[in-house]
Amino acid sequence: MVSQRSLLGFNENGSTKLNKEDRMPEFNRLRSSQRAKKEHASLLEDFREFDRTRLDLEDGGGSYDQALLKERATLNRSTGQVDSVISQAQETLKSLVFQRSTFGGINSKLSNVSSRLPTVNHILSAIKKKKSMDTIILSLLAAVCTFLILIYWWTK
Repeated sequence: MVSQRSLLGFNENGSTKLNKEDRMPEFNRLRSSQRAKKEHASLLEDFREFDRTRLDLEDGGGSYDQALLKERATLNRSTGQVDSVISQAQETLKSLVFQRSTFGGINSKLSNVSSRLPTVNHILSAIKKKKSMDTIILSLLAAVCTFLILIYWWTK
């Protein structure tokens, strides 16, 4: 029979069975589930408000001016949300442009230094050769592994 202490994650001497690494996936799953439920509740609340406004218009409840004011408030909130998304996109664009100029400056400085000092140019070319050789070796290894997996799959 399973005791309640063992279901809670404790063993006979009172220490926990699971360590932090074992609990992190469960914690992350619960946290993402909680976020999804909050987003769902927020969407439902927005829909209920929209539905109330629609019912008021259909039933003739409240004045027409009041319904227009509610719709205007909804449009203003939507416009505010769109403005915040656009401002985030503009900030991202500025950041990317800055990164591009930074990396472009680094590239021009490296080419300037390599043209002035032949030793640095030789070192940079050796680094490029090593990098291309590593890329070729990894590509060949991936191709061989894929080929062996296919052969194993076909013979099975």
